[in-house]
Amino acid sequence: MADATGNQEAKDYGFDTPQKNTVYELKGANHYDWGMKDRLSRVFDPKSGKTVMLAFDHGYIMGPTSGLERIDLTIVPLLEHADCLMCTRGILRTVVPPTYNKPISLRCSAGTTILTELNDECVGVEIEDAIRLNATMMAVMASIGGKYEAVTVRNMCKIIETGNRYGIPTLGVTAVGKDLVRDARYIGLASRVCAENGAQVVKTYYCEEGFEKVTAACPVPIVIAGGKKLPELDALNMAYKAIDQGAMGVDMGRNIFQADDPIAMIKAVKSVVHDNATPDDAFQMYNDLK
Repeated sequence: MADATGNQEAKDYGFDTPQKNTVYELKGANHYDWGMKDRLSRVFDPKSGKTVMLAFDHGYIMGPTSGLERIDLTIVPLLEHADCLMCTRGILRTVVPPTYNKPISLRCSAGTTILTELNDECVGVEIEDAIRLNATMMAVMASIGGKYEAVTVRNMCKIIETGNRYGIPTLGVTAVGKDLVRDARYIGLASRVCAENGAQVVKTYYCEEGFEKVTAACPVPIVIAGGKKLPELDALNMAYKAIDQGAMGVDMGRNIFQADDPIAMIKAVKSVVHDNATPDDAFQMYNDLK
């Protein structure tokens, strides 16, 4: 406790300098609470305003898929290079070292696997466990236009509501059914539905035509899913075009951890997202590092 005597009189009140209130610039976030903004500022780099998320939550529906057989061997070496980690609570607790201090996008929905009909999901992680795990963001799938649309939207709304209560943002992940086309009309609808229901960030797919309409009509940041493994230059091209057309980042998994050199690939992707590198320059960087 400070002594009651011997203190210097306060005098530096800065009368001639108005108080500066720094505005948080992330799309759609002006009116969020401080805690929500703080968590989002850890996901999206304060300098570039963008993010490179590393997704390795595939095992919750696919099991030990290629590149994820031993996460301690394939994923842990990549952690330091990612801006945010997207994974399940089981992998987080058993394999991901807490010493990396990376923001976590925690997969909070769960359900059917590739052995049955996909997208029949429930809320798999309650808010208390997300808080125990120090989740920065909670990820939940919404199957817009599919058989399980209503149940997955309810799941998303529940996660959003509880996340708002504790200042944890929600990542709405748009699913694509077998009969749905990945075009701007569908992706724009699915992304907007997630945002309209309160998701603070949306993860969706890139489409070659009209993607700028998707991002323009979505009032919150969009990050694109990497999807299936592409040749490295094609993946860098996709990331570049998505960012150029309004995406605020990428959430890539297989296009990084299934690359010939995953560390070189995540560095190349970061150069595109944060440094505006062209796909050719990023690919040259990848080959040099490789």
